[in-house]
Amino acid sequence: MSKHFMEVKSLQKHFPIFGGIFSRPVAWVKAVDGVSFFLKEGETLGLVGESGCGKSTTGRTILRLLEPSGGSVEFMGRDLVTLDRAEMRSMRRNMQMIFQDPYASLNPRMTVGSIIEEPLVIHSIGTKVERRKKVLSLLAEVGLREEHAARYPHEFSGGQRQRIGIARALAIEPRLIVADEPVSALDVSIQAQVINLLQELQERHKLTYLFVAHNLSVVEHISDRVAVMYLGKIVEIADSRKLYAEPKHPYTRALLSAVPIPDPDIKPKRIILEGDVPSPIKAPTGCRFHPRCPVANADPTRLAKCRSEDPPLVDLGGEHFTACHYVPEADQIFGITRHRQPGQS
Repeated sequence: MSKHFMEVKSLQKHFPIFGGIFSRPVAWVKAVDGVSFFLKEGETLGLVGESGCGKSTTGRTILRLLEPSGGSVEFMGRDLVTLDRAEMRSMRRNMQMIFQDPYASLNPRMTVGSIIEEPLVIHSIGTKVERRKKVLSLLAEVGLREEHAARYPHEFSGGQRQRIGIARALAIEPRLIVADEPVSALDVSIQAQVINLLQELQERHKLTYLFVAHNLSVVEHISDRVAVMYLGKIVEIADSRKLYAEPKHPYTRALLSAVPIPDPDIKPKRIILEGDVPSPIKAPTGCRFHPRCPVANADPTRLAKCRSEDPPLVDLGGEHFTACHYVPEADQIFGITRHRQPGQS
Protein backbone atom coordinates (compact mmCIF):
# COMPACT_ATOMS: atom_id res chain seq x y z
CA MET A 1 0.00 0.00 0.00
CA SER A 2 1.37 3.41 -0.97
CA LYS A 3 2.31 5.85 1.77
CA HIS A 4 1.36 8.73 -0.54
CA PHE A 5 -2.08 10.14 -1.42
CA MET A 6 -1.55 8.91 -4.98
CA GLU A 7 1.35 7.00 -6.48
CA VAL A 8 1.78 6.44 -10.20
CA LYS A 9 4.23 3.69 -11.15
CA SER A 10 5.57 2.99 -14.65
CA LEU A 11 2.37 4.25 -16.29
CA GLN A 12 2.09 3.59 -20.02
CA LYS A 13 -0.32 4.61 -22.75
CA HIS A 14 0.45 3.37 -26.25
CA PHE A 15 -1.81 4.09 -29.22
CA PRO A 16 -1.79 1.64 -32.16
CA ILE A 17 -1.25 2.75 -35.75
CA PHE A 18 -3.18 0.48 -38.09
CA GLY A 19 -2.09 -0.36 -41.61
CA GLY A 20 -2.18 -2.99 -44.32
CA ILE A 21 -5.08 -4.84 -45.89
CA PHE A 22 -6.30 -6.25 -42.58
CA SER A 23 -5.82 -3.02 -40.62
CA ARG A 24 -3.52 -4.55 -38.06
CA PRO A 25 -1.23 -2.56 -35.73
CA VAL A 26 1.97 -1.76 -37.62
CA ALA A 27 3.44 0.65 -35.08
CA TRP A 28 2.71 2.24 -31.70
CA VAL A 29 2.65 5.85 -30.56
CA LYS A 30 4.21 5.70 -27.08
CA ALA A 31 2.53 8.83 -25.72
CA VAL A 32 3.20 7.89 -22.09
CA ASP A 33 6.01 5.42 -21.58
CA GLY A 34 6.96 4.65 -18.00
CA VAL A 35 5.82 7.68 -15.99
CA SER A 36 6.25 7.50 -12.20
CA PHE A 37 5.50 10.13 -9.57
CA PHE A 38 3.58 10.61 -6.33
CA LEU A 39 1.09 13.16 -5.04
CA LYS A 40 0.87 14.39 -1.46
CA GLU A 41 -2.55 15.17 -0.05
CA GLY A 42 -3.48 18.85 -0.38
CA GLU A 43 -0.65 19.79 -2.73
CA THR A 44 -0.55 20.98 -6.33
CA LEU A 45 1.80 19.09 -8.65
CA GLY A 46 2.44 20.93 -11.90
CA LEU A 47 3.06 18.75 -14.97
CA VAL A 48 4.85 20.69 -17.73
CA GLY A 49 6.53 20.10 -21.06
CA GLU A 50 6.35 20.90 -24.76
CA SER A 51 3.20 20.22 -26.77
CA GLY A 52 2.98 16.53 -27.58
CA CYS A 53 5.12 15.33 -24.68
CA GLY A 54 2.24 13.30 -23.20
CA LYS A 55 1.23 15.40 -20.20
CA SER A 56 -2.51 15.61 -21.02
CA THR A 57 -2.55 11.91 -21.91
CA THR A 58 -0.98 11.19 -18.52
CA GLY A 59 -3.78 13.06 -16.72
CA ARG A 60 -6.51 11.30 -18.67
CA THR A 61 -4.92 7.88 -18.25
CA ILE A 62 -4.66 8.32 -14.48
CA LEU A 63 -8.44 8.87 -14.34
CA ARG A 64 -8.93 6.04 -16.85
CA LEU A 65 -10.65 8.29 -19.36
CA LEU A 66 -8.04 6.51 -21.48
CA GLU A 67 -7.29 2.91 -20.58
CA PRO A 68 -3.62 2.47 -19.57
CA SER A 69 -1.38 0.11 -21.50
CA GLY A 70 0.63 -0.73 -18.40
CA GLY A 71 1.70 0.38 -14.94
CA SER A 72 -0.31 1.12 -11.81
CA VAL A 73 -2.12 4.06 -10.18
CA GLU A 74 -2.49 3.62 -6.42
CA PHE A 75 -5.15 5.94 -5.00
CA MET A 76 -6.85 5.68 -1.60
CA GLY A 77 -5.32 2.25 -1.06
CA ARG A 78 -6.47 0.76 -4.38
CA ASP A 79 -4.90 0.26 -7.79
CA LEU A 80 -7.22 2.07 -10.22
CA VAL A 81 -5.88 0.07 -13.16
CA THR A 82 -7.29 -3.19 -11.76
CA LEU A 83 -10.80 -1.92 -10.93
CA ASP A 84 -13.79 -3.11 -12.94
CA ARG A 85 -16.32 -0.70 -14.42
CA ALA A 86 -18.63 -0.58 -11.39
CA GLU A 87 -15.74 -0.13 -8.94
CA MET A 88 -14.21 2.59 -11.10
CA ARG A 89 -17.52 4.44 -11.31
CA SER A 90 -17.76 4.46 -7.53
CA MET A 91 -14.15 5.64 -7.24
CA ARG A 92 -14.82 8.57 -9.59
CA ARG A 93 -16.66 10.33 -6.75
CA ASN A 94 -13.22 11.04 -5.33
CA MET A 95 -11.58 12.38 -8.50
CA GLN A 96 -12.71 14.72 -11.24
CA MET A 97 -11.28 16.59 -14.22
CA ILE A 98 -11.33 20.18 -15.44
CA PHE A 99 -10.92 20.15 -19.22
CA GLN A 100 -8.86 22.47 -21.40
CA ASP A 101 -11.63 23.69 -23.71
CA PRO A 102 -14.41 25.23 -21.62
CA TYR A 103 -16.85 25.12 -24.54
CA ALA A 104 -16.28 21.64 -25.99
CA SER A 105 -16.49 20.08 -22.52
CA LEU A 106 -20.01 21.43 -21.85
CA ASN A 107 -23.11 19.95 -23.48
CA PRO A 108 -24.65 22.80 -25.55
CA ARG A 109 -28.14 21.25 -25.23
CA MET A 110 -28.15 21.33 -21.43
CA THR A 111 -28.68 24.31 -19.16
CA VAL A 112 -25.88 25.26 -16.80
CA GLY A 113 -27.94 24.03 -13.85
CA SER A 114 -28.40 20.61 -15.48
CA ILE A 115 -24.70 20.39 -16.35
CA ILE A 116 -23.62 20.99 -12.76
CA GLU A 117 -26.37 18.72 -11.39
CA GLU A 118 -25.54 15.80 -13.71
CA PRO A 119 -22.74 14.28 -11.55
CA LEU A 120 -25.09 14.35 -8.55
CA VAL A 121 -27.77 12.53 -10.56
CA ILE A 122 -25.30 9.92 -11.87
CA HIS A 123 -24.07 9.12 -8.36
CA SER A 124 -27.60 9.32 -6.82
CA ILE A 125 -26.66 12.07 -4.40
CA GLY A 126 -29.49 13.97 -2.66
CA THR A 127 -33.11 14.68 -3.57
CA LYS A 128 -34.11 16.98 -6.42
CA VAL A 129 -34.54 19.89 -3.99
CA GLU A 130 -31.18 19.20 -2.34
CA ARG A 131 -29.45 18.99 -5.71
CA ARG A 132 -30.97 22.30 -6.81
CA LYS A 133 -29.75 23.93 -3.62
CA LYS A 134 -26.26 22.46 -4.19
CA VAL A 135 -26.15 23.78 -7.77
CA LEU A 136 -26.99 27.33 -6.68
CA SER A 137 -24.39 27.11 -3.93
CA LEU A 138 -21.73 25.99 -6.40
CA LEU A 139 -22.59 28.78 -8.85
CA ALA A 140 -22.10 31.33 -6.09
CA GLU A 141 -18.84 29.70 -5.07
CA VAL A 142 -17.32 30.06 -8.54
CA GLY A 143 -18.52 33.64 -8.96
CA LEU A 144 -21.70 33.17 -11.00
CA ARG A 145 -25.28 34.19 -10.20
CA GLU A 146 -28.39 32.17 -9.46
CA GLU A 147 -30.11 33.16 -12.71
CA HIS A 148 -27.22 31.69 -14.71
CA ALA A 149 -28.51 28.20 -13.91
CA ALA A 150 -31.26 28.55 -16.54
CA ARG A 151 -28.93 29.66 -19.34
CA TYR A 152 -26.98 27.63 -21.91
CA PRO A 153 -23.17 27.45 -22.36
CA HIS A 154 -23.11 29.55 -25.55
CA GLU A 155 -24.47 32.52 -23.58
CA PHE A 156 -21.27 32.80 -21.50
CA SER A 157 -17.75 34.04 -22.07
CA GLY A 158 -14.78 31.65 -22.05
CA GLY A 159 -13.87 32.51 -18.46
CA GLN A 160 -17.46 32.01 -17.29
CA ARG A 161 -17.67 28.66 -19.10
CA GLN A 162 -14.52 27.49 -17.34
CA ARG A 163 -16.08 28.49 -14.01
CA ILE A 164 -19.06 26.28 -14.92
CA GLY A 165 -16.64 23.42 -15.61
CA ILE A 166 -15.00 23.99 -12.23
CA ALA A 167 -18.41 23.98 -10.49
CA ARG A 168 -19.29 20.69 -12.19
CA ALA A 169 -15.98 19.16 -11.04
CA LEU A 170 -16.70 20.24 -7.45
CA ALA A 171 -20.30 18.96 -7.40
CA ILE A 172 -19.58 15.53 -5.91
CA GLU A 173 -16.94 16.86 -3.52
CA PRO A 174 -13.88 15.04 -4.93
CA ARG A 175 -10.51 14.81 -3.21
CA LEU A 176 -8.41 14.92 -6.40
CA ILE A 177 -8.83 17.17 -9.42
CA VAL A 178 -6.83 16.79 -12.64
CA ALA A 179 -6.79 20.22 -14.30
CA ASP A 180 -5.84 19.78 -17.97
CA GLU A 181 -4.51 23.19 -19.08
CA PRO A 182 -7.57 24.91 -17.53
CA VAL A 183 -6.48 28.46 -18.42
CA SER A 184 -4.65 28.03 -21.75
CA ALA A 185 -7.74 28.99 -23.79
CA LEU A 186 -8.42 32.16 -21.76
CA ASP A 187 -7.20 35.76 -21.95
CA VAL A 188 -4.31 36.62 -19.66
CA SER A 189 -6.43 38.77 -17.31
CA ILE A 190 -9.03 36.01 -17.03
CA GLN A 191 -6.29 33.41 -16.45
CA ALA A 192 -5.28 35.17 -13.24
CA GLN A 193 -8.88 35.20 -11.98
CA VAL A 194 -9.35 31.48 -12.64
CA ILE A 195 -5.99 30.58 -11.06
CA ASN A 196 -6.88 32.57 -7.94
CA LEU A 197 -10.29 30.85 -7.83
CA LEU A 198 -8.66 27.42 -8.05
CA GLN A 199 -6.34 28.27 -5.18
CA GLU A 200 -9.23 29.54 -3.02
CA LEU A 201 -11.27 26.40 -3.72
CA GLN A 202 -8.29 24.18 -2.95
CA GLU A 203 -7.90 25.73 0.48
CA ARG A 204 -11.63 25.69 1.21
CA HIS A 205 -12.27 22.09 0.10
CA LYS A 206 -8.87 20.55 0.96
CA LEU A 207 -8.32 19.54 -2.66
CA THR A 208 -5.29 17.94 -4.29
CA TYR A 209 -4.44 19.11 -7.84
CA LEU A 210 -2.54 17.59 -10.73
CA PHE A 211 -2.14 20.77 -12.80
CA VAL A 212 -1.23 20.10 -16.44
CA ALA A 213 0.09 23.13 -18.34
CA HIS A 214 2.70 24.42 -20.75
CA ASN A 215 2.77 27.97 -19.36
CA LEU A 216 5.75 27.85 -17.00
CA SER A 217 4.90 31.13 -15.27
CA VAL A 218 1.41 29.91 -14.39
CA VAL A 219 2.80 26.61 -13.12
CA GLU A 220 5.35 28.38 -10.93
CA HIS A 221 2.59 30.50 -9.38
CA ILE A 222 0.20 27.69 -8.49
CA SER A 223 2.37 24.60 -7.92
CA ASP A 224 4.00 23.21 -4.79
CA ARG A 225 6.07 20.78 -6.84
CA VAL A 226 6.73 20.54 -10.59
CA ALA A 227 7.31 17.51 -12.83
CA VAL A 228 8.90 18.08 -16.25
CA MET A 229 8.01 15.71 -19.12
CA TYR A 230 9.87 15.04 -22.34
CA LEU A 231 8.67 12.60 -25.00
CA GLY A 232 6.51 10.45 -22.74
CA LYS A 233 8.82 10.36 -19.72
CA ILE A 234 9.39 12.52 -16.63
CA VAL A 235 12.93 13.92 -16.59
CA GLU A 236 12.83 16.02 -13.41
CA ILE A 237 10.63 16.51 -10.32
CA ALA A 238 11.30 18.99 -7.54
CA ASP A 239 9.84 21.58 -5.22
CA SER A 240 8.63 24.48 -7.38
CA ARG A 241 10.96 27.10 -5.91
CA LYS A 242 13.94 24.76 -6.06
CA LEU A 243 13.29 23.64 -9.62
CA TYR A 244 12.91 27.18 -10.94
CA ALA A 245 15.97 28.38 -8.99
CA GLU A 246 18.31 25.46 -9.66
CA PRO A 247 17.15 23.13 -12.47
CA LYS A 248 19.38 20.09 -12.94
CA HIS A 249 18.29 18.28 -16.10
CA PRO A 250 19.62 19.84 -19.35
CA TYR A 251 16.09 19.88 -20.83
CA THR A 252 14.65 21.66 -17.80
CA ARG A 253 17.48 24.22 -17.97
CA ALA A 254 16.72 24.89 -21.65
CA LEU A 255 12.97 25.10 -21.00
CA LEU A 256 13.34 27.60 -18.14
CA SER A 257 15.92 29.70 -19.97
CA ALA A 258 13.17 30.66 -22.44
CA VAL A 259 10.87 32.10 -19.76
CA PRO A 260 10.89 35.94 -19.81
CA ILE A 261 11.91 37.56 -16.51
CA PRO A 262 10.39 41.02 -15.85
CA ASP A 263 13.64 42.49 -14.50
CA PRO A 264 16.08 44.34 -16.79
CA ASP A 265 18.96 43.62 -14.40
CA ILE A 266 18.58 39.85 -14.79
CA LYS A 267 19.69 38.59 -18.21
CA PRO A 268 19.63 34.79 -18.23
CA LYS A 269 21.58 33.02 -20.93
CA ARG A 270 19.22 31.42 -23.43
CA ILE A 271 19.95 27.76 -24.12
CA ILE A 272 19.17 26.94 -27.74
CA LEU A 273 18.43 23.28 -28.41
CA GLU A 274 19.34 21.92 -31.83
CA GLY A 275 17.05 19.68 -33.85
CA ASP A 276 13.38 18.81 -33.44
CA VAL A 277 11.56 16.70 -30.87
CA PRO A 278 11.80 13.06 -32.04
CA SER A 279 8.67 11.13 -32.95
CA PRO A 280 7.01 9.12 -30.14
CA ILE A 281 6.49 6.39 -32.74
CA LYS A 282 10.24 5.75 -32.91
CA ALA A 283 11.77 7.29 -29.81
CA PRO A 284 15.57 7.38 -29.43
CA THR A 285 17.22 4.57 -27.51
CA GLY A 286 18.69 5.23 -24.07
CA CYS A 287 17.97 8.75 -22.84
CA ARG A 288 15.32 10.21 -25.13
CA PHE A 289 16.83 13.67 -24.86
CA HIS A 290 20.33 12.69 -26.00
CA PRO A 291 19.99 13.76 -29.69
CA ARG A 292 19.39 17.37 -28.54
CA CYS A 293 21.38 17.38 -25.30
CA PRO A 294 24.36 19.79 -25.16
CA VAL A 295 25.89 17.80 -22.30
CA ALA A 296 25.78 14.42 -24.04
CA ASN A 297 26.92 15.76 -27.41
CA ALA A 298 29.91 17.59 -25.91
CA ASP A 299 31.76 14.31 -25.26
CA PRO A 300 31.75 11.02 -27.30
CA THR A 301 31.96 8.88 -24.13
CA ARG A 302 28.94 10.58 -22.62
CA LEU A 303 27.01 10.30 -25.87
CA ALA A 304 27.68 6.55 -26.08
CA LYS A 305 26.33 6.02 -22.56
CA CYS A 306 23.29 8.25 -23.12
CA ARG A 307 22.49 6.39 -26.34
CA SER A 308 22.59 2.98 -24.67
CA GLU A 309 21.32 3.53 -21.09
CA ASP A 310 17.99 5.07 -20.09
CA PRO A 311 18.71 7.04 -16.90
CA PRO A 312 16.36 6.38 -13.96
CA LEU A 313 14.85 9.13 -11.82
CA VAL A 314 17.38 9.58 -9.00
CA ASP A 315 16.85 11.59 -5.81
CA LEU A 316 19.56 14.25 -5.62
CA GLY A 317 18.42 15.12 -2.09
CA GLY A 318 15.41 16.91 -0.70
CA GLU A 319 13.02 15.05 -3.07
CA HIS A 320 14.68 16.64 -6.10
CA PHE A 321 14.57 13.84 -8.68
CA THR A 322 16.21 13.96 -12.09
CA ALA A 323 16.83 11.44 -14.88
CA CYS A 324 20.30 12.35 -16.15
CA HIS A 325 23.64 10.51 -16.16
CA TYR A 326 25.69 13.71 -16.04
CA VAL A 327 24.30 16.27 -13.58
CA PRO A 328 27.76 17.47 -12.34
CA GLU A 329 28.93 17.84 -15.94
CA ALA A 330 25.80 19.87 -16.75
CA ASP A 331 26.64 22.19 -13.84
CA GLN A 332 30.09 22.70 -15.36
CA ILE A 333 28.79 23.36 -18.88
CA PHE A 334 25.89 25.64 -17.99
CA GLY A 335 27.24 26.99 -14.71
CA ILE A 336 25.18 26.84 -11.53
CA THR A 337 23.33 30.02 -12.40
CA ARG A 338 19.93 30.56 -10.91
CA HIS A 339 16.93 31.03 -13.16
CA ARG A 340 15.31 32.96 -10.29
CA GLN A 341 16.40 33.83 -6.81
CA PRO A 342 14.36 31.95 -4.18
CA GLY A 343 11.37 34.02 -3.18
CA GLN A 344 11.42 36.12 -6.34
CA SER A 345 8.05 36.34 -8.10
